[in-house]
Amino acid sequence: MDPALVESLTRWRRHLHANPALTLQEAPTAAFVAARLREMGVEVTEGVGGHGVVGTIRRGGASNRSVGLRADMDALPIEEANPGLPHRSTVPGVMHACGHDGHTAALLGAAALLLADEGWSGTVRLVFQPAEEGGGGARSMIEDGLFRRFPMERIFGWHNWPGLAAGTVAVHEGPVMAAGARFEIAFEGHAGHAALPHLTRDPMLGAGHCIVALQSIVARNLDPLDAGVISVTIAEAGEAQNQVPRRAVLKGTMRFLRDAAGATLEAGMRRVAAGIAAAFGLEAAVEIRPGVPVTANHPAERDLAAAAAAEVTEVRRDLAPAMTGEDFAWFLREVPGCFVWIGNGPAEDGRELHNPCYDFNDAILPVASRYLAAVARRALAAE
Repeated sequence: MDPALVESLTRWRRHLHANPALTLQEAPTAAFVAARLREMGVEVTEGVGGHGVVGTIRRGGASNRSVGLRADMDALPIEEANPGLPHRSTVPGVMHACGHDGHTAALLGAAALLLADEGWSGTVRLVFQPAEEGGGGARSMIEDGLFRRFPMERIFGWHNWPGLAAGTVAVHEGPVMAAGARFEIAFEGHAGHAALPHLTRDPMLGAGHCIVALQSIVARNLDPLDAGVISVTIAEAGEAQNQVPRRAVLKGTMRFLRDAAGATLEAGMRRVAAGIAAAFGLEAAVEIRPGVPVTANHPAERDLAAAAAAEVTEVRRDLAPAMTGEDFAWFLREVPGCFVWIGNGPAEDGRELHNPCYDFNDAILPVASRYLAAVARRALAAE
């Protein structure tokens, strides 16, 4: 890769890291992306499904095919803990702790590579997606006519992966990432003086038992050959230290790789909450909000992605899926495609995803850009 482009990739990535934008607030990032694309001479459409940006590169020739390449742009509500980092986030409480700054920069790099290469024909759509981190950005773009307004026969995306050797591409044979849902379990009791508990119905007691009992669903209701996770991540209750509160609320997430497993988890959660409420004289309400579906590659596109990656770097096809979720799954329900991981290097010392010490590895930017360009060329040349 041209050293000048490598320098630009690093500069763009570090600018984005220093200037992160939260989910649904990505206007500055979208403006930066649009400006870089226009500087290259790419046709740009802004405001797709919110702050989404779509760039289009057309080249006449033998192919009349079209392909999409996707990057996500949003950051997370996490305070960065990298005090000596020159490009540390300048936005209090917000940082790129998942590497979307690198994903965005790499797709800009792929655009530059494709523009410089005369050896392909067809149409490439550069899809810069907002609101991946739970904001429904993929569905918003779809509902805004992404695939109708910008036709593409296939779509490809990727995520950096700490713990996988830097620059290695992982292509999964089966599921890549899990489906998920967010849940809220509310216990209603009767408030009163903490020194007179016999006059109350304590929702804290029910919530405590529920936290433990929820884990029995995965351990004792789910087929051991299935994968499932139930994690309680928020507990809210109480106003005073000498009062038994009226209400206690548990919030969290569940993940699964098969719809049948998800149904088992949901049924178990409702059963456990109702049983605990009955045991302690409480009322229980369970709300489950479905999230993303399973991210599962299409076979032909999976093999095409593996062949493209092999042009650029080492490829692994033996990795197990992760129980994290990915908004790209909605795109895969609309058109065939493939989602791969590209190794970010070691994950020790806080370098894992969503950690306040995380930073994207700039050394993998050329690999990611070259992979995206390669997979686009192969898709456009496919029979």
